[in-house]
Amino acid sequence: MQRALQLANLGKFETAPNPRVGAVIVHNNKIIGEGFHRKYGKAHAEVNAVNSVKNKSLLPESTIYITLEPCSHAGKTPPCADLLVKHQFKRVVICNKDPFDQVNGSGIKKLQTAGIKTEVGVLEEDGRFLNRRFFTFHEQKRPYIILKWAQSADGFIAPENQQQKWITGTTAKQLVHTWRAEEAAILVGKNTALIDNPRLTVRESSGKNPTRILVDESLSVSRKCLLFSNKAKTLILNGVKESVDDNLELIKSDFRVNLPTKVAEVCFERNLDSLIIEGGASILQQFIDANIWDEARIFTGKTSFKNGIKAPILDGKTIREETIENDQLEVIRNL
Repeated sequence: MQRALQLANLGKFETAPNPRVGAVIVHNNKIIGEGFHRKYGKAHAEVNAVNSVKNKSLLPESTIYITLEPCSHAGKTPPCADLLVKHQFKRVVICNKDPFDQVNGSGIKKLQTAGIKTEVGVLEEDGRFLNRRFFTFHEQKRPYIILKWAQSADGFIAPENQQQKWITGTTAKQLVHTWRAEEAAILVGKNTALIDNPRLTVRESSGKNPTRILVDESLSVSRKCLLFSNKAKTLILNGVKESVDDNLELIKSDFRVNLPTKVAEVCFERNLDSLIIEGGASILQQFIDANIWDEARIFTGKTSFKNGIKAPILDGKTIREETIENDQLEVIRNL
């Protein structure tokens, strides 16, 4: 199962909104086939694993280890549970039950009805962490939300004059672009757009651009801003109007209601299973105050500002600390 989880993670840039799934086929304690879900809409892990087996006559005497319950419904691909039944696998070992409404135990039931020995829950916590975006999306009906910011050594997110000032080095910037490629959407507020004029695309790494979300109540950000380029779809939460124009969608919102809840709702409606929030301080604090966040990634640089805009403060469990080109990275989970 550990190998299946390793394989599953290889699809992290291309599978969303599908989960990351890996599969390993074992015959007489020897791996004879393996595969993973490479891209949304393409063959699932079980199909790729079965196709990799040279001698398929061995399958009825084999065990397949899968990181997620095989699907039992026809979507973009045929049901994987039917494939396992067709090849009469001796045993199926599953890491996690699928929370998706159209599966949610029906794949397991189909295997058991066919007389296949089925076990569920092997390395279950590891599997939930690997697919934390997928589980959050289907269980909480909102995206997995990541807060990200860089702060000075003395705890400021920006200098007093609010001018753009880099806190971290080039290696940290490359890592941030890799993170963008992993997530479905990215969000900033009006002030960040006006001060930093960000592209919010993936340039220092490889991978797809996330859907960009701008919070701009009065539509005061100029259309000349770089985040209005045609490089990615852009959503603007505003209090003025609704419209759709090519890759730009204006979503009229009531700014008297809780902003984090509205953002989560917009993402869920558009099948965006994860969201990384890159600022500014006010937007980040609203998500913290509403307790609608799952993970925070905080860079601390060597520069001191002495005064300015204070970085947010949050409670959570630190799960990782490392030094990246003299910058400190702390990853905190909201448990």
